[in-house]
Amino acid sequence: MKHLKTPFSIGKLSLLNNIFYAPLAGCSDYPFRKMTSKYNPGLIFCEMVKMDALIRHDPNTFHILDYDQSMHPISAQLCGSKPSLAGPSARIIEDLGFDTVDLNCGCPVDKVTKDGSGSGMLKNPQLIGEVISNMVAAVKIPVTLKIRAGWDEDSITAPQITQIAEEAGAAAICIHGRTRKQGYKGPANWDYIKECKDVAKTIQVIGNGDVVDGPSAKRMFEHTNCDAVLVARGTLGHPWIAKEIIRYLSGEDVENYSFEKRRQDLLEHFLHTLDYHPSRKVAVDMRRVGCWYFKKAAGTKAFREAISHADDSEMVKKLILNFSLDDIQNEFSDTNEECSEEC
Repeated sequence: MKHLKTPFSIGKLSLLNNIFYAPLAGCSDYPFRKMTSKYNPGLIFCEMVKMDALIRHDPNTFHILDYDQSMHPISAQLCGSKPSLAGPSARIIEDLGFDTVDLNCGCPVDKVTKDGSGSGMLKNPQLIGEVISNMVAAVKIPVTLKIRAGWDEDSITAPQITQIAEEAGAAAICIHGRTRKQGYKGPANWDYIKECKDVAKTIQVIGNGDVVDGPSAKRMFEHTNCDAVLVARGTLGHPWIAKEIIRYLSGEDVENYSFEKRRQDLLEHFLHTLDYHPSRKVAVDMRRVGCWYFKKAAGTKAFREAISHADDSEMVKKLILNFSLDDIQNEFSDTNEECSEEC
């Protein structure tokens, strides 16, 4: 029970708990957030947006930041390495009504790092401090950041950045226990998160990497002494994971989510997607979303293959409604069957 904190505070913001859902590029869209928010994680995020696009008032960027009141508390994540844009873009986020604003210093993809943004900022810790300082000076909401352990194993900068961010006024820092060079391969090294917690004085330290259920969340807390955990890929097709983790950390029995429960949540996710996106995009998005919900279900390969080739929303709906318990073994276990599309 000592690991679970209800409520939990970041700066002056009071949250229900310290189990957070990560911003996932290409995944954490409006329908996804509608599904995850109903299970009451402490904080959810929109997909990251670029500072320069926000300043230009790019319509697509503002579209990414759509939310409704049911999603509070919610954070927006900024990506950019120009201190001159940091304050104005953070102010836009605050004016839009977000509860916190986060700086992305962890995205490993080349198109983000090539201009020094994302995990490219790990090479210049002092620049991170300057950007954070400008954001803190511009807004009243808590400013946070998400980093990786370092650019590679030879340049582990996370503890140094933790101290710099704290001095710059950040309320919390999330550390992903992998380097930029690792990408998403290999296990996360939680020792790096522990090192950051050991040097932190006032800043809240959030652990991220390989938290996929209650037991792994508990191990993360015990190993690192972190203040909160951020669940990332573990949320895909598993919007109720915060509820599971909270029950586990509270010593309560964890509810077994049956086939029918998963199917009902997938249907609800589909209906949110149908309400928000054009029909063609609904079909495309549901190809992978359908795979998420049954990626660990034995015997569901045929369903995942069918939904991966659906080309209109009505076909998707029929597949979900007609997919019955009789079609599968009603057991949920790891399999080698992979979704045809991944974020």
